[in-house]
Amino acid sequence: MNAPEKIFLPDVQSSPDTRLLAIQNVGVKGLRYPIQFQSADGSALATVATIDMTVGLAADVKGTHMSRFVELLEAGRGVVSQDGLFRMLEEMLVRLEASSGRIEMRFPWFISKAAPVSGAESLLDYDAAFIVDKQEGRYPTLSMEITAPVTSLCPCSKKISDYGAHNQRSHITLSVKLRALMSLEELVRIAEEEASCEVFGLLKRPDEKWVTERAYDNPKFVEDLVRDIALRLMKEPRVAAWRVISENFESIHNHSAYAELHGSNA
Repeated sequence: MNAPEKIFLPDVQSSPDTRLLAIQNVGVKGLRYPIQFQSADGSALATVATIDMTVGLAADVKGTHMSRFVELLEAGRGVVSQDGLFRMLEEMLVRLEASSGRIEMRFPWFISKAAPVSGAESLLDYDAAFIVDKQEGRYPTLSMEITAPVTSLCPCSKKISDYGAHNQRSHITLSVKLRALMSLEELVRIAEEEASCEVFGLLKRPDEKWVTERAYDNPKFVEDLVRDIALRLMKEPRVAAWRVISENFESIHNHSAYAELHGSNA
């Protein structure tokens, strides 16, 4: 049987709710979607993001319109800039008739790196995130997060040993709330420059000698890592608030060393 061209379907979500309890965040979570982000040089970099999109729901409304979140992504296909995330948030609030909301996108980000001696080019992957958030009666904010793999070398091991020192892979996570736009690449460089040594996807023998000696000449405890990075972020005028985490995957223990430091810039 052919369906009628027009049929009345009740809008249950928009019906009134008598419990009168506002919901701070309601929407979709864990949506995987292909995204093109604008990189530092202005080019487009394709990735796949895991996306959470939520809005505040008024106390007298039964439910939000879940399909409109996906419609928003479908309508916004193309290269997404940091400014574009603010526009996406504003459009979401209009479509969902909400005064508060949040969009969080987490994704792998690839940066091309040249080995320190040979200059061999290779890609290195980082975990990254953009979060745009608007609370009722306030201006929207943009936060950015990266997790960078680095090398850390133990100062104590170097001091007490006749030769050598133990080192390990570390993950440094930087989360910043921005006053002005800042690229993911800039945040990555802050983490890498303050580590004992950065890591690379491709190294030749001369490069291996360089990174080994670089780490040995630049030993740092997990506490040193977060403090040195915090000092860099405290001098960055584009950053309003920050959090630094370092997890060192110990090579001589079956546990990690961990430090976390956070603050805000006046």
